[in-house]
Amino acid sequence: MPLNKEDMSSLYAELLNRLVESGEWDRIKAVLEAKLNETGWKDQVKDQAKEQARQMEDLSFQVLLDKIKPTAEGMVTPAVKREVVAMLRQQVDRQCE
Repeated sequence: MPLNKEDMSSLYAELLNRLVESGEWDRIKAVLEAKLNETGWKDQVKDQAKEQARQMEDLSFQVLLDKIKPTAEGMVTPAVKREVVAMLRQQVDRQCE
């Protein structure tokens, strides 16, 4: 039986809580940050944000974020995505045992 949105939200919150409590969330986050730095993603996004900010008449963080977020998400390399997703899946499997 598929889970509804409420059940999925509850499950996500519980899993996130367990990852945070165990310290795994910080470890996964650190790996992601390191990989993004290694691939130049951070510098590329920073450059894009600066360029977008220069073009804006009224500077707004939320508007800037909304403009660069889709591009930034698309710039994450498939290898980085695979590695982080694999780490998350491994933790989910451990939590479900």
